[in-house]
Parts: sequence; structure tokens; C-alpha cells
Amino acid sequence: MIVKEEFLSRLRKIFDLNLYEVRVWTALLSRGVSTAGELSNISDVPRSRTYDILETLEKKGFIVMKLGKPIKFVALKPEEVIERVKKNLTTEAAEKSKRLDKLKQEEILTELSDLFTQGVKFVEPADLSGSVKGRQNAYNHLDMMIREAESTITIATTAAGLNRKMEALLPSLEKAKKRGVIIRIATQVADDNKEIVKELSKVAEIKHMPKMRARFAIVDSTQLLFLVLDDEKVHPNYDVAIWLSTDFFAAAMEQLFEAAWKGFKNI
Repeated sequence: MIVKEEFLSRLRKIFDLNLYEVRVWTALLSRGVSTAGELSNISDVPRSRTYDILETLEKKGFIVMKLGKPIKFVALKPEEVIERVKKNLTTEAAEKSKRLDKLKQEEILTELSDLFTQGVKFVEPADLSGSVKGRQNAYNHLDMMIREAESTITIATTAAGLNRKMEALLPSLEKAKKRGVIIRIATQVADDNKEIVKELSKVAEIKHMPKMRARFAIVDSTQLLFLVLDDEKVHPNYDVAIWLSTDFFAAAMEQLFEAAWKGFKNI
């Protein structure tokens, strides 16, 4: 059996498998039913590892072990594998979510918070900065900043960025609005995001900035998050954000935004 490495690489990313797992699985798919020894020869995976890998694939819902001797393994339809993997991921995510929610009520969270608080005491304000790689990670960090906001949230984003933020940040923005936080968003309003602008207008004041493409957020005049690349040219996985926690620079940026805000067009 010859399977292109590019195809195997895609399968690994999609199904979260290691190299040996994806080789054994595709080998079994090509045979339908097979023994561990046969699969070892076909997939070029060491026989000593093949049994463990088949056991793992069975637990993940990719294959079924056939009763009898010699022990054989049966491949499942790819459509069935997808459904099983989806179900397992959903169940696993729900269980992890419950554990994390439970953690909020346990002493370990207090201990972790004490470690963080004590550690921050020894950190210079200028050291509270970092880079965030990947668009989803950047949005997760921005969501955290919004959840901690006490007075103001200022966001500048592109038209496409506004669409994404609607999906990723709306719940946290709604809660911030209820806390009395003032939210302002400057963006490009276009035909394909007018409905989103209308929806976000319920929680934020939005203005049209046709000549400026910018991607940043300022929270409480103390924290900034800059997305430094053009979202029309960079893949989401390679997007990069810079986070800064500095009263001096954040306040200065807020003042510059305030001056520009007056010239933006009301929606």
C-alpha cells in the first residue's frame, strides 16, 4: 500500500493522530480486516508498537476488534469514524468543562491565585508584555481582557475582523455592557457586515473609519493588544498579536484614538 505523505499529514491534523496511528489506520482501511502482524508489514510500523496502536485506535473509535483467533481488526466506514470522533470530542470537552467549573470552587484555585498574585509583585510593569501567536489565541486573550474590563473598551478592527469578533466576543461584550463598561468600536462598515454592525450597536458605539485599517484593542487605559499583520494577507494560524500592560502607553494610545474618534463617521 502506498499512501502519499501529504495525505497522511492531512489526516494527522484532522483526526489528531500520530504518524504510527495514521499509518496503521490507513493500512487497515485498505484491507478491511487484518491482523496486527499484517498491518505492521503493510504500514511499516514496528510490530512491537502495532498492538498498542490498534488498542488506541479502538478506544478512539476508529476500528473494532474481531472476536476469535487469530485476533483480527475490522475497519469502520470513514463516515462512521467521523461521527464517533465527533461524539468522543464532544463528550471529552463536556467532561473537561465540568472539571474546570468544579475547580473554581476548590482550594487549588485559591492556591494558584496566591502564586500568581505573589509572583506579579516581583514583576516590573514593563515586563508585563508578550506575543500571542494564532488568531484564535489572540481572540481568547482579548476575551480575557474584556471580561476583566471595569470602565472602557476601545476596539479598532477591519470589516472582516468585525464579523469574527461578533462571533467570538459578543457574549463577553454584552456582560461588560451590563457592568456599565463603555464600549467603542471603529471599523469599516460594508454591505456584508451591516447586520453585524446593527447587532453590535446594542452593546457598543460604532463608527465608520473608511481610510484607516487598524487592528488593536485598549481596555481600561491600562492594557493594549495589537494585531500586527494584515488579516487579508495572513493565515489565521500565523496571525500575531502583541500584548502590553502599561498605564502610560495605553493612556497615550487612548488619547490618540479619542482625537481620531471625533473624525469618524457615526453609524
